[in-house]
Amino acid sequence: MDLSVVIPTLNGRDHLAAGLDTLATHVPDAEVVVVNGPSTDGTTGMVRERDDVDVLVEVSTRTENVSRNAGLEVATGDVVAFLRYDLVVEASWLDGLRDGLADAPVATGPTHRTLGGGMTTEESERRTIGSREVTYFNGGNVAFRRRVVDALDGFDEYLETGGDRDAAHRLAALDFDVAWRPEMGVRREYSADGGVATGDRGAEFRALSYRLVKNYGIRPAVATGTIRRAARDALAAGRDVLRGDLDPTEWFATGRAVVGGVARGTADGVIARVKDRSPTRNPHGISDRSDRAVARYDWR
Repeated sequence: MDLSVVIPTLNGRDHLAAGLDTLATHVPDAEVVVVNGPSTDGTTGMVRERDDVDVLVEVSTRTENVSRNAGLEVATGDVVAFLRYDLVVEASWLDGLRDGLADAPVATGPTHRTLGGGMTTEESERRTIGSREVTYFNGGNVAFRRRVVDALDGFDEYLETGGDRDAAHRLAALDFDVAWRPEMGVRREYSADGGVATGDRGAEFRALSYRLVKNYGIRPAVATGTIRRAARDALAAGRDVLRGDLDPTEWFATGRAVVGGVARGTADGVIARVKDRSPTRNPHGISDRSDRAVARYDWR
């Protein structure tokens, strides 16, 4: 097995350095591709001074799926893994990856989060949509046989978030299985004062609507699922308003953003579905463009 590890990063110099150190310890024979950009914290200099990175690709777009695809374009392994820059692989990671790929062409595992009161982890997530059994994977800890990620044409660059979930739907459409291995674990450590970002709800629902409509078309089940999720979030925010934890104007503004996101995502999903009628369902994949990299440093 020739393994390439692609690590997209953005202004994560210190976390990335720790991840590269651990990768060099536990997976010393892997081809390591770092896709940076556009960082302003000295990441480029740090990576260029290391001897355990094979390729550094600089991109001008902050979208993670663009970075993933830029890494895929230069990775040479017959297995390509993707890691988040702020995660470190555990000692059993490589054995878990090998074991998972022996049973399926895609393998993933949990993220262990070290908190003040202990450690949390994830479980495998599956969902049946229509006749399709979808196994979701951790986009910051996943490995593909090269033929599989080529069949997907990489990740959909329209999506600013949820690119891994979109790929999971498309894997199911192409009848590719995903193996879950607890041994293929990665770890993320938080400082005591770390918080959780709420994110852009409009962008989140635009991505959700887009990927569901693109992959399944306009169906009652798709609409029902999106509406149910929006209603659940609205009720939770309404309780925050009643408790005084959220300003009513923020609640209304978020509601407008969600409605706008759903409308735009649905329209763009229909267009994408028409543009790519194949099971790949990826009109914005690797083959769509060739100008992602603005600079490339190759030490192979």
